[in-house]
Order: sequence, then structure tokens, then C-alpha cells
Amino acid sequence: MASDYPDIDIAPYIDHALLMPTATIEQAKHWCEEADRYGFASVCVYPTHVRLAAELLHGKKPKVCTVIGFPSGAHSSSVKLYEAQEAVENGATELDLVINLGWVKSGDTEAVHREVAEICEESGQPVKVILETTLLTDTEKRWVAEVSMDAGAAFLKTSTGWHGGATIADIRLLKEVARDRVGIKASGGIRTLEQALELIMAGATRLGTSRGVDLLRQRDRLDKEES
Repeated sequence: MASDYPDIDIAPYIDHALLMPTATIEQAKHWCEEADRYGFASVCVYPTHVRLAAELLHGKKPKVCTVIGFPSGAHSSSVKLYEAQEAVENGATELDLVINLGWVKSGDTEAVHREVAEICEESGQPVKVILETTLLTDTEKRWVAEVSMDAGAAFLKTSTGWHGGATIADIRLLKEVARDRVGIKASGGIRTLEQALELIMAGATRLGTSRGVDLLRQRDRLDKEES
């Protein structure tokens, strides 16, 4: 039960994600309003909504996050770089980058490092590297995490959510590899307060979820039941 865990304020951990292919302008506005109202770390939207989000959240606490090479990671490096640069020009202050999983499966550490390093350097903003952990072996997770950190990543992120989500085991593995050098973002399938708290206790410093408001309501209901 959530009552067995420390009373953690999870709002500052949450990247309020709106990454449905059908996401509308009105939904993007609503997500930004919620991110501001509840004090979430960021709102994470598609590149087409970045300019709007930057305008709505100007001078406010939540950061504007967007995705690069999403969801497959198989775009060319030049396309990803352009996408990242355009997003920053439009107001993005964090970038969630999907790596090229084909390179990972081929063991091409040089190509992975080059792509991540170029985007980190040229964008000038914190980059969260999405490993898509459900598709990787533990050995692959470890070397990709090391390469990503060496290339300048600010966070290691588990998943896009399109191929499964974050697990406690993967968060612990990434925490072990990271040794507090970078942040760790758990993403995908986070639907309950218990899950969120367990991921934080395992080492997650961010939570990517579209259900942030519901998680806070679950905490409120629990508090009322215990009072």
C-alpha cells in the first residue's frame, strides 16, 4: 500500500506527457495549465506544440520538454539534429532523444556516441536519452547508458512507452550504472501511486506519465482515508 511508503511529493518528479498521435492544440493547452497548476517538473509535448507550450509557460516553473526521433529512433542523425535545434528555437528547454536501436543491436558504440554528443552540444539543452530498455539486454543497457553519459546526456530514460514501460529492475540497473552522475527518468505504464513511489525509491528522479493528475488524486484519496 502507498501508506507504507514515505510521504513523497511526487509532483516535482513528473514530466506531464501528452504524446498521443491524436493530441490536439486544446489538449496541449490543458496539459500546460495542469503542469503549472500542480507544479510538475515539465510538460512533454510533440515538437508541433512546443512554441505554444513555451508561450503558455513563459516565466512559470514547469519546463518545456519535447521528443526527438520519436518513437522509433530510426531517423537519420541530421534529421534528429534539425528537429532538436528547431525545438530549442521554438522554446524547448529539455529534449527526450530516442537513440538508434539498430545501432545498439549492431554494437555500434561510435555511431551512438556521435549522435548523442552532437545533439547535446548543438542544442545546448539537457538531453534525456531514451534507451527503450524493454528491447535491450542488460549488457546493452549498461553500455548504452555509459556511452550516453560520456556523450553528455543529462538523464537516462527507460522508455517511449510504445514497447512497454519502466520496471523497478531497470531503474535499479540504471542507478547502479549512473552512480548519481545523471538523472534517471522512468517512463511508460506508470498508472498508480504505488508504482510511482516504488520507482522513485528505486532511483528515478523523473517520472514520464500522462496520468500525473490522477496520481496526485490517488494520494489525496489515500490521505483522506488515513485521516
